[in-house]
Amino acid sequence: MINYKFLFDTFFVALSGVPTALLITIVSLIISLPLGFFLALTRINQVPVMNRVAQVYVSFVRGTPMIVQIFIIYNSVPLILSGIFDQLNINIKIYDVNPIWYAFIVFSLNTIAILSEVFRSALGAVSKGQLEAAQSVGLSNFQAYVQVIIPQALTVALPNICNATTNLIKGTSLGYAMSLKEITLRAKVAANVGYNYVEAYIDIFLVYLIICGIVEYGFKIFEKRIRTYKSVNA
Repeated sequence: MINYKFLFDTFFVALSGVPTALLITIVSLIISLPLGFFLALTRINQVPVMNRVAQVYVSFVRGTPMIVQIFIIYNSVPLILSGIFDQLNINIKIYDVNPIWYAFIVFSLNTIAILSEVFRSALGAVSKGQLEAAQSVGLSNFQAYVQVIIPQALTVALPNICNATTNLIKGTSLGYAMSLKEITLRAKVAANVGYNYVEAYIDIFLVYLIICGIVEYGFKIFEKRIRTYKSVNA
């Protein structure tokens, strides 16, 4: 039978991991948004070398499970760096690095690949005539993108950015593999005492459902305001 008291108490334990999950999400998005947009531009404009590198990078990230990426970056990279530092007599304690820094790296690298495809699709939906028209009235490429192309592409990209954000939030549940005290790890540790794993996973489910619901609602409001502004200024 379900232990309702444990279910209620552990909900707040899981809730205490929300700041860590949101911190990882926010930092990863701050890093990923500009870099993802840059990769999208390199692919759209067929920049030599960079275009191919971007293709391989996106294919690798999208083709491998995030948990494997975590194990490579969190376990293998420190092991390799530790051996290199020992050989060079560099006194850096790589294993003392806070795991959250590895989380920033893993989730940023993953999100960059996803957002690059989102932006590439959104930019491709904007007519090339828009750029040519902007250039014809004297705008530089940078001004044309900022004032004309990006606002239109953003409207197209918002639903997919919302999906990427919610997937990123849910992906932070894998932070337990890096010993991060986020939502999942806190609930599982609480469940270890009495083996109340069913209740713990219900709490995890509810916490992520609430967070993602709030984020989706926020994106819907933002999208509605952008469309209203666009219609008024059309």
